[in-house]
Order: sequence, then structure tokens, then C-alpha cells
Amino acid sequence: MSLFDYQRSLFLRGDKDPCAVDRWVAVDYQQHSALAADGPEALRGLVAGLGEDFRYEGARVIADGDLVALHGTYHGFGPDPLVGFDVFRVDADGKLAEHWDALTPLVGNTVSGRSQTDGPTAVTETDRTDANRALVAEFAEKVLVGADHSVLTDYISTETYHQHHNDAADGLDGFGAAAARWADLGKNLVYKKVHRIIAEGEFVLTQSEGEFGVAVAYYDLFRVADGRIVEHWDVIASVPAELPHGNGLF
Repeated sequence: MSLFDYQRSLFLRGDKDPCAVDRWVAVDYQQHSALAADGPEALRGLVAGLGEDFRYEGARVIADGDLVALHGTYHGFGPDPLVGFDVFRVDADGKLAEHWDALTPLVGNTVSGRSQTDGPTAVTETDRTDANRALVAEFAEKVLVGADHSVLTDYISTETYHQHHNDAADGLDGFGAAAARWADLGKNLVYKKVHRIIAEGEFVLTQSEGEFGVAVAYYDLFRVADGRIVEHWDVIASVPAELPHGNGLF
């Protein structure tokens, strides 16, 4: 069973069988989510509390060493659907040992007309993983954290840039216009540190911390083609004042 199949079995089983947690979660499971405490017992309680209308609609799975990232939509987890990224670390025994996540409300009408999760899903260029990881890592260092926008076109295509952020149009001009609107509202895009980069084929996910009016976690998923970023999905989640554990959000 793949990790994605595991998540489906864990969350979608009608009987919420705790054996799924016992089978797939390490006894020292470390939690970074704002939604649960450490350990499999807390996860078991979270699963048991899910309503009958809960379902998870997966979009993408990216595997990189001992890290696996999931991109999809949660329905019935709250009053409105939530788009989320989940990152799991898998231990040497093949069990889930650590988890990070970020969630944001699903938006029906986006500026670009694209949904927050649609677009290509299959990993087809595994031979380009290292090159694409290096490209996005350099982009993150120079442009996101370093805020050097003079080199933006060294990394993002000027011809094709499909945008899935709900408030930004396609293309570099579309994102620039959105960033200007956010700045007028006192919500500048500030990246302070990139914590993780997870890459497989043409997909590269960065997990970062920074500010967007308030302290936030940035999860940015990029698709790379021919040496340039051509597509972007993201979740920007506020950092809560308190967490149900002492592990931090990152």
C-alpha cells in the first residue's frame, strides 16, 4: 500500500478503524500540525471525531527520500472545504514518524479561473528531479528570501506561468499586480527561512516561514519545465499563537 493509499484508508474508512493508526503510525509519532497533539493516540482521536460527511480528495503525491508530500482537499473537516498540503516523514520501518501541514479555505472563483488544485498531477520527469530541485532552491534563496526580483525571469517562464493562488492571475504580470494589491493592504510577501524542499520530477514543494501581514507558513508547489517554473500552487497559513504540542509548526 502506498502512503497515499494509507491516508485514504486512515481517513475514509467508515468505521474509523484504529488499527489503521496502529499499523502505519510510529509510537513516537511527532506532530507539527496545529490540529493535534503528539503521538498515535492523538491521531486516533482526531480520526474518531470525523463526521460521516468527511472525505479527502487527493490531487498530488510527491515522494523524496523519507519525505512524502500530499496535496488535496478536505471535505467535512470543518464548515467549508479546505485545501491542504501534508508532509510526512517515514521512518526506517516504513511507518509515519512525523507530520507537518497547512490548510486554507477552498475558493470557488479564483482570479485566474484555475482551481487551487487542478492542473497536471502525474510525475513524468524523474530524471530531472535534481536539476529542478536545484533551480527552485536557488530561486527560493535569491528571490523569495533574498527579495531580488531583478533575477525573477531567470527562474520563472515569461511565456507560461499558470497560477493557482486564488487572488492572482496567470503570468508574471498577474502575480505582480496581486502582490501590489497585498502590499497596499499591509500584507507584503516576506520569506524568512525555507525549512524544506521536497522534489520529484517536475514538481518541487518548498515549506517556508515568513510574514504576510502576520506570521505565516508558506507552502509553495512549483512545476518546472525546460529549466523554468511554469506553474504554481500554494497555501499560506497563519501561525497560531499556541500549539497542542511543543514541536513548533516547522
